Amino acid sequence: MVELENKIRAEGKVLPGNILKVSSFLNHQIDVAFLDKMAAEFVRLFSDCKINKVLTIESSGISIACAVARILKVPVVFCKKTLSTNVNEDVFSTPIHSFTHGKDYNVIVSKDFVKKGDSILIVDDFLANGCALHGLANLVREAGADLVGAGICIEKGFQEGGKKLRESGMRVESLAIIESMSAENGVTFKK
Repeated sequence: MVELENKIRAEGKVLPGNILKVSSFLNHQIDVAFLDKMAAEFVRLFSDCKINKVLTIESSGISIACAVARILKVPVVFCKKTLSTNVNEDVFSTPIHSFTHGKDYNVIVSKDFVKKGDSILIVDDFLANGCALHGLANLVREAGADLVGAGICIEKGFQEGGKKLRESGMRVESLAIIESMSAENGVTFKK
C-alpha cells in the first residue's frame, strides 16, 4: 500500500534495535481516517474469504482490528496478556514473545469467543519474528476454528517471521513490507 509506505517515510522514526516508531498515526495517536483506508484494503485483500470474527492481541492491534471488523460487520476478539477478574478461567492460552517489549507473555482468550466453526482473520499492526501470529494461530487451531489468514499493517521483511509463517502455509497479507531500515538511511520497502 503506497499510501502507508509514504506515511511511514514521512512520520515514522527508526529507533535502535530495529524498532520502527509509528506513534503519530498507528500506535499511540491514531489517524482514524487513514486507519479506515488500511482496513478497507484488508477487506479487499480477503474478499475471497468468509470471515465471522477478527482476532488480535492487546493493545496496538485493537484499533486496526476494530476498523476491519466494522467494515466486515463482525465482532473483534482480542487476546489479553494477563488473566483478569473479568475473564473466567475457561480460556485458551499460549506463550508468545513480544519483539517490541522484549518479554514473554502468556496470552489468553475466553473459550466463549473463539469456537469451533468460527472463520477467523487475524489482524495486527506489526510482524517481526512472527511469535505473536504463531501464538494466535495456535489458539485458533486449539479452538477448532478455521484461520483464513493474517492481515498485517507493517511487516519487517528483513526478519524471518513472515517468511516462516508463509512457508508453514499461513496466508499473510501485509500492507507494507520493510526491506531495510536505519536511523541514517530511513526505510526502504520491498517491491
